[in-house]
Amino acid sequence: MAHETRTFQVTFDAHDPRALSTFWRDVLGYVHPGPPGVEVPEGSDPLDAWDEFLARVGVPEDQRNNASAIEDPAGTGPRVFFQRVPESKTAKNRVHLDVRAAPGLQGEERMAALEAECERVVALGATRVRRFEPDPPMSNGFIVMQDPEGNEWCLD
Repeated sequence: MAHETRTFQVTFDAHDPRALSTFWRDVLGYVHPGPPGVEVPEGSDPLDAWDEFLARVGVPEDQRNNASAIEDPAGTGPRVFFQRVPESKTAKNRVHLDVRAAPGLQGEERMAALEAECERVVALGATRVRRFEPDPPMSNGFIVMQDPEGNEWCLD
């Protein structure tokens, strides 16, 4: 019996879903989808459309940042959902993203590409934690990062 593959969504707990989704949107090259039934004009900010939609359907202002999501514009990567939670992150996250920033590259060329991407995402609000040098054949090298809310992830 053949087993079907499943699509999945990655979910982040967050203090500020809108800000964290914007950070990850810019890191991954994703987009914020528009609200249900709303056509967002080209060049318009979908988050503005969400603000208008939530006000129109009566969501209280203090609840309008309870959730946010981003999607792969090509439709191939997983949807990423951000939900507001009251508690702080207290330990190392058990799941993290490895962002493939140097596909096919090896050695110094790979590490230079990772460093360039590290510089870009630090400007977006990431924190650099530690660089791991290539250790063939087990590791090609990577950089451990944190997002603005302290979640660990890797430039790989």
